[in-house]
Amino acid sequence: MSNIKIGTILHLPDDCSHIFDRLASFGLHTCQISNWNCALYKDWDAMKVRIQQIREQMAAKDVAPSAFWAGYSGHVCWNFTEGPITMGLVPPAYRAQRIADLCHGADLAKELGLPAIITHCGFIPENMTDPEFLPTIMAIAEVVRYCKSLGLQFWFETGQETPVTLLRAIQKLEALGFDNLGINLDPANLLLYGKGNPIDALDVFGKYVRNIHVKDGHVPTNGNSLGREVQVGQGLVNFPVFIKKLLSLGFDGEFIIEREIPEDETQARDIMETVGALQKWADEFEKA
Repeated sequence: MSNIKIGTILHLPDDCSHIFDRLASFGLHTCQISNWNCALYKDWDAMKVRIQQIREQMAAKDVAPSAFWAGYSGHVCWNFTEGPITMGLVPPAYRAQRIADLCHGADLAKELGLPAIITHCGFIPENMTDPEFLPTIMAIAEVVRYCKSLGLQFWFETGQETPVTLLRAIQKLEALGFDNLGINLDPANLLLYGKGNPIDALDVFGKYVRNIHVKDGHVPTNGNSLGREVQVGQGLVNFPVFIKKLLSLGFDGEFIIEREIPEDETQARDIMETVGALQKWADEFEKA
């Protein structure tokens, strides 16, 4: 059987003393820890308690999280109408606070011994002459610089930008001297936002991919709303081909299952089905 690393996303709770119990119930040993409640960072003494609980549970459950998914404060709309003016570091009104939020997330990742933070930077302008393009890049650079000072990587999650736009942003940051950049590739997001084909995207930025969100979906059918997320294997990602191409590029990171429905029996069933499918597809690649 393939030895690929498979995990799920876990949201940071108030009480972290059992944070990995559900992960363990799936027989999995890696994950991404995610947090969107930035108010938690205001009480660092309480956060230290959570950090200690997570460390203890990492040892007790034999869990090695792959990264920290860092959310941010302020209004966020996951659509095409308000999304460009509310998401990530693109909207000027939110930049300063969100830079601080992401740096707090980096502090938490450092304390947990994780290698990187991940986030959505927003609808990075595709047009380099857009007046918000350079300020957005410089805002991202502030977070990347802070991560580098802590010995951390900064990984973009795909979604709101085309693959070429994301590559351009990375290259602009590399030109500033940063070498701690990577991508958390969510193949479904490229489809949900109508930004590209995940298999073709590997030709654009494949060498930067560090983690995968295992998610599936369909392209948008109107100009206001994202496409529809579905169970892995029921959408347009074409995972057998995607995984074959990814592994042929030498990818050795984690496959993090993200099923965006309530955490109930249906989600648990879908996660376990996806675990089996991932192992099957990876086995087929190794036998080829």
